[in-house]
Amino acid sequence: MSTETDQPFVVEEILTILKEAVEVSLQNSVYQHKQVPQWTQSVIDHSLKKISELNNKSYKYIGAGFHTASSCLWDSANDGSCSYRWENKSMYCITSVFGCKI
Repeated sequence: MSTETDQPFVVEEILTILKEAVEVSLQNSVYQHKQVPQWTQSVIDHSLKKISELNNKSYKYIGAGFHTASSCLWDSANDGSCSYRWENKSMYCITSVFGCKI
């Protein structure tokens, strides 16, 4: 029998959540520097809320707004990551989620 702590990191579920979060938060927005903190927080809040609804207690998820590059050293059988890239005529939005099994 599978328990909450046995569930794997499912990239497809996370990508669906990221896509929804970005599209809900940005929709048809035109880039405005002063709006970036609000958009960033909206994407993070929406993503983490939906991820927590997956009820997968075996992973630690982290949300933050920043410029990033990543390199990972982890257990590839249990940990996972995914990124979603969105763009319109005035801006790009790249979201990444790292799931580290605890």
